Formats: sequence, structure tokens, C-alpha cells
Amino acid sequence: MSAPPRKVLGRLSLPERTFVADALRTETVGGVLLLIAAVAALIWANVPALHSSYESVSHYHLGPAALGLDLSIEHWAADGLLAIFFFVAGIELKRELVAGDLKDPKAAALPVAAALCGMAVPALVYTLTNLTGGGSLAGWAVPTATDIAFALAVLAVIGTWLPSALRAFLLTLAVVDDLFAILIIAVFFTADIDFAALGGAAAGLAVFWVLLRKGVRGWYIYVPLALVIWALMYNSGVHATIAGVAMGLMLRCSTREGEKHSPGEHIEHLVRPLSAGLAVPLFALFSAGVTVSGGALGDVFTQPETLGVVLGLVVGKALGIFGGTWLTARFTRASLSDDLAWADVFAVATLAGIGFTVSLLIGELAFDGDATLTDEVKAAVLLGSLIAATLATVLLKLRNAEYRRLYEAEERDEDHSGIPDIYEEDDPAYHLRMAAIHERKAAEHRRIAELKSAERLAEVAGGAGEEDDRRA
Repeated sequence: MSAPPRKVLGRLSLPERTFVADALRTETVGGVLLLIAAVAALIWANVPALHSSYESVSHYHLGPAALGLDLSIEHWAADGLLAIFFFVAGIELKRELVAGDLKDPKAAALPVAAALCGMAVPALVYTLTNLTGGGSLAGWAVPTATDIAFALAVLAVIGTWLPSALRAFLLTLAVVDDLFAILIIAVFFTADIDFAALGGAAAGLAVFWVLLRKGVRGWYIYVPLALVIWALMYNSGVHATIAGVAMGLMLRCSTREGEKHSPGEHIEHLVRPLSAGLAVPLFALFSAGVTVSGGALGDVFTQPETLGVVLGLVVGKALGIFGGTWLTARFTRASLSDDLAWADVFAVATLAGIGFTVSLLIGELAFDGDATLTDEVKAAVLLGSLIAATLATVLLKLRNAEYRRLYEAEERDEDHSGIPDIYEEDDPAYHLRMAAIHERKAAEHRRIAELKSAERLAEVAGGAGEEDDRRA
């Protein structure tokens, strides 16, 4: 007898649902801070009285020149603070591979296919736009990234009741997306390599790995070592954020006997707020400050490089992710969850067109040396992300009533056990608890019914006596 078809985007397991809820809660707060930082950057850079101070702060240099680290504030934010972001991304990826959706090859096929198609199609859209318009192909990777924090901030702002399965799909998609973005940065945006510094970084990573395997603890050991590894990686010519993801992937994300949480999950819990609440917003503050005017926004749609970025984010992402998901369901035994429609997948795919943080970073790397084009591409990233967010908002709002019904069903806990009822339907103890609850309610209703019947009889008897008196 063949196995029943697997459901795509079906209900999460309870542990996975709990983890996703905790992760998304932090990312949502970070996303709101990211929005605030981006708006602050645009105001700071575009108000005439403040523009010069923005430039002065962004380009102010600090750090030990002897170690090759005399960097501008903007550079520290992109290469230093984003290493924290990619460290968390590395832990997320490791957890997904060990204990999450990516552990099961069948379950992993969906987010991996969706992420790959969601990166390939935007790159293709950008490339075709620039081949047609005679633009530079250097920015092909700019529209390939999804910014999960920004996407979740949009969900928080519009107040949608998006089901946890779709939120988890978005999160896993972004994790895989981050992995390939890291590979793109490492392979395509590394020019000259200092092999001595790279060898030193590799040696530092080896020490980091040995210490972890030996069970050595203490932030005062790992933080200085991480800084040395980061500095060596930066001086090697390989983008310094690679050091962050490498260290994140080395952490153990499986639990052992007696452990409630793995070391990776514990460290992620500590570092994620620093990443989402400080590192990424500060990067946005010093990267999103581009000069915007009506003419400049109009130019976004006339230059092939900027038009390619906007079309890649808005059209390429939506078609790529939706197409990858549909093809996975079409050519495997998987079928879409009964609670969802393909319109929901397309709406989430459109939301994934918000490519803020990593897109800005890749834009800086792709057009390094051309400040004007770099700013124009940044403006295109901002505009493309805004259009994608607006379209996703409209699409998600159309189904919000259905999402709310699904959300309330997921959250219902009538037996007050602390676990949603849908996860206890196969547990006999749950049904015994519900039977006891209904019996108590039935007994209470019987008591009230008897009381009301007695009151009604008393009223009838009293009324009859008054009528006899009047007749007399």
C-alpha cells in the first residue's frame, strides 16, 4: 500500500512551532527597528541641513591602521556588524539541517527549490534587462536576497494573521537564501586573496572548532578568538561576514541527554537580539541613506541596472519562489495543505521580494568604486522592496479573514493544558479532560435549568393566587 501524499505547508510539529514563534518574535521586533533605521537614514541623508553630518559620520574613520582595520563607520557596519547577522544565520542554517525542516530531504526539497528558483529567476530578470538595455551585468546578484526581518516587520505593521506554516516557510526560505547569498559573496566578490591572512583565519576557525568539541566554555575565550578570526578574514580579501557564518555552522545544534536546549540554540537566543536589534539596524542606518528626489526615483525606471534590480525583486522573486514551490508539488507526491490556496503561496513569494539588508550589501560590493551607481542601485533596492511590500500587503489582506480563522484554530486551548488542542487530538488524556469539562458544564446547565424551572413554577403559582383574589 503506497504512502499518502505529503502535504506542502502543512501544520508544524509542536517543537518546531514553538521555535519558529520565538525566532519570529525577535525578528519582528528587529524588523520594526530596521524600518525605523531605514526611515531615519533617508531623512538624515535628504534633509539639506543634516546631509553633510550624515556624510561626515558615515565616512569617519577609526580603528588600528597597523592591523589593516582603519575603517569608516559605514565600512565597520557592513563588514563588522553584519558578521554578527551572518553568525546567527549560520546557527539557523545548522539548526535547520540538524533538527529543522532541512533535516528531512523530502521536507527540505520545498524550501530549497523555492529559494534556488527565488534567486535564479531574479538574477535572470536582471541579466535580461541589462542585456537588452546595454547596462552592467555586475549587479546580477543584487535582487537575489530576501530580508526576513523586513518582511516580518511588514507583517507586523499590516496586522495579518498569517498561519505559522507560511511564516515558517518564509523563515526557512530566508535561511537557505542567506546561505546562497554568502556563497555568492565568497565566490563572486572576492578579488585579491592574501593567503597568509586566510590561512591564519582558517587556523583560528580550527581552534574555535576544537574548543567547541572539547566542551570549553566562557565568552572571554570565544569573543576574543572570534574577533581575531574576523580581522584575519577581513585582511585576507574574503568578505569578513564569511567568518561569522563559518563560526555559526560549527556550533552544536543537537541536544544531548539532560540538555533542554543545545549550545547553538542557547547562543542564538543570546545573540539574535544583538543582531536584530543593533547590528542590522545600524547597518541600515549607514547604508540606506541615499539621496532621493522625484527625478532620481524616475531614473530608477530608465537605467537598466536599477530597473533590473526593481524587476528582479518585484517580478523575479514572486515568480521564482511561486514557480519553485509549484514545480516541487507538481513533480513529487506532495500536495498543498487543505487549509491553504496557491494564492497564499504567491502572496508570500511576493513578500519575499523585500531584499533589503543583503541586497544593499551586495550592491555595495558589485559597484564598488562607482559611488553614483552604488547609490542609484541602493535607491532601486529600497523602491523595489517598497513595491513588493505594498503588493504583498494587498494580496495578504484579501485572505486575512481566512488566516484569522486558521490562527484561532491553531491557538485554541479549551482544556487549558498550555498546548493547542490541535496537537492533542490523538491523546486520550485530552479527550478525558474535555469530557470532564463538558460534564461540569452540563451539570451547571442542569442546575441552572432546575433553578429557572422552580422560579417559573413559583411565578405561575403566585399569579394564580392573585387572580383568585380578584375574582372573590
